[in-house]
Amino acid sequence: MSNNTTKRMLAAYEQEASPTMFFTRMFQSPAQNFHNSQSVEIDIERTEEDVAIVITDLSTGVNMNTADIYTNKEFVPPIYDEAFTINAFDMIKRMAGRNPFEDPNFQANASIMFMKGMRKVERKIRRAIELQASQVLQTGIVTLINAAGTTLYTIDYKPKATHFPTVSTAWDDTSPDIAGDILSLCDVVRNDGLNDPNQVIFGDAAFEVAMSDTAFRNRFDARRADLGTISPMVMTDSGGNYRGVLDLGNFKVDVWTYGGRYKHPQTGVKTQYMDPKKVIVRASSGRLDATFGSIPMIVRPEDRVLPFLPARISRAGGAMDMTTNAWVSDDGKNLFGSVGTRPLMIPTAIDTYGCLDSDIS
Repeated sequence: MSNNTTKRMLAAYEQEASPTMFFTRMFQSPAQNFHNSQSVEIDIERTEEDVAIVITDLSTGVNMNTADIYTNKEFVPPIYDEAFTINAFDMIKRMAGRNPFEDPNFQANASIMFMKGMRKVERKIRRAIELQASQVLQTGIVTLINAAGTTLYTIDYKPKATHFPTVSTAWDDTSPDIAGDILSLCDVVRNDGLNDPNQVIFGDAAFEVAMSDTAFRNRFDARRADLGTISPMVMTDSGGNYRGVLDLGNFKVDVWTYGGRYKHPQTGVKTQYMDPKKVIVRASSGRLDATFGSIPMIVRPEDRVLPFLPARISRAGGAMDMTTNAWVSDDGKNLFGSVGTRPLMIPTAIDTYGCLDSDIS
């Protein structure tokens, strides 16, 4: 009910959490990684750093070499398909920030609410993709659960156990060898992956403990952190924080921390993608693949819903491909929208990274 006071309606404030995609952006996604198939395959051929053996006499002939053997791997991606509904009766209500004395425009309100619904479910899927990428890099195993904690999908890429060590002396114990622990993993990555590691990503607890260690801090150079784009990856709004450079043996590595988080589906607790106690060591030249399968549809959306429906969300090179859909109830009073995809984050060059547990309490 109106009275004799005057009021000014300010612009509505919408609190939205944009997904951070720090890990996802480490995975390449060329156009060939987008598909309509049920599964994806990849052939992997490995060579070693052999040296030629000297021949003592030309008359002995040549040293014969055998062709490298390749292996074939097949993976079935998980499925995400998130939907929402808009009811016509809700469109008669005042939208946030709108004048309560204006007649509602049902179609305009429906367009606003539909786009909000699309953004909401798209963000949920983006976070699920980032979670998958974080598990690949920290464990080599993807395990996806529901609200009850039941595992609905799992895939074990079977990385070498030596790439996922726990330190022998906890970093918050007396006399830890923090730089030595990281260097040891760097050597493992270099020897197995044949690429020099040049990136280290700390969980926040591990970073704080490391920075309190005098021996480690003396090796760490934060003066380059202000430059922001030293790493081959330019992490603008993806949640990663560049901290500086670290010299370890033969390696010069860029140091990052990452605080992106999601709401855990089972506990409801805000959880960091990067385990606070762990440290990832990585060669950024190592190939990681993000693949995306479409969500099959027999017929295209009908004409009545096309004004509301955005195009397929697809960006080759941007680690994203999502199928959009919309439909309406027979009486025209309920509008439905959905966003879906079948993403799989594949550690193609699985030997070019590792993750150590600092074992801090």
